[in-house]
Amino acid sequence: QLQLVESGGGLVQPGGSLRLSCAASGFTLAYYDIGWFRQAPGKEREGVSCISSSGGMTMYADSVKGRFTISRDIAKGTVYLQMNSLKPEDTAVYYCAASTTGWGQGALPMQERKYDYWGQGTRVTVSS
Repeated sequence: QLQLVESGGGLVQPGGSLRLSCAASGFTLAYYDIGWFRQAPGKEREGVSCISSSGGMTMYADSVKGRFTISRDIAKGTVYLQMNSLKPEDTAVYYCAASTTGWGQGALPMQERKYDYWGQGTRVTVSS
């Protein structure tokens, strides 16, 4: 079974940057659409960004547009979320998820129900 592993979280000051990584244990993510989601304390999980298996299509939540960039290294089978200009409200546990259904098929790209496999999450804390 596909197991996703997130890394790169940590404590950062407002205005700082972090890069999250998502990889699969024993598998390559090259054939999956990948989404990043986050859950802040006391809030529901929300979609942050997603990328198609080819890398040709991406989507961002309005709250992170212009600050976050999703990308993938197909050769390495890894997906990244570069987070710049971080704000305290970005504090959350960030999860990556993999989908076996194609982009635009079934659920919308940033809907949780599109995704079949989920990582355990990595914590991001933005605080001075």
